[in-house]
Amino acid sequence: MRRFLFDTNICLAIVRGHESYYSINQELELDSEDCINIISVVTKAELLSLGKRRGWGSPKLTKLNRLLDRLYIIDINSSDQQLIKAYSKIDAFSQGNLIERPLKGSSRNMGKNDLWIAATAYVANAELITMDGDFDHLNSEFLTVHKY
Repeated sequence: MRRFLFDTNICLAIVRGHESYYSINQELELDSEDCINIISVVTKAELLSLGKRRGWGSPKLTKLNRLLDRLYIIDINSSDQQLIKAYSKIDAFSQGNLIERPLKGSSRNMGKNDLWIAATAYVANAELITMDGDFDHLNSEFLTVHKY
């Protein structure tokens, strides 16, 4: 069973019907029966907040809710202390302060929501799919990152 965790920007591409998502889906076969598609509860909150701030109408909100119904959503409290430990480990690594795993290059200031998303992918043993470079330094260190 393959596991993929969608960054918020991937979910936005789906809701907006961007062509980029269709090519990602085709390449990774995200709709296949052997895939579990996951998001962090942080991504759900970001999406709902964005919808409110931008005044999304009923059609777009319906599309968002259908997407959320199809995804497995991992809550911050759902995995005991594993998620919290992963968050602190990834944050320390990103700052170049993880003794057992030194950072190659300069430290990275990750946004707090991105840290939760990365920690969720790590704990869920899922490959992270994103459209930005915020997770590049974690690729092959903590998780597999597919950047589009």
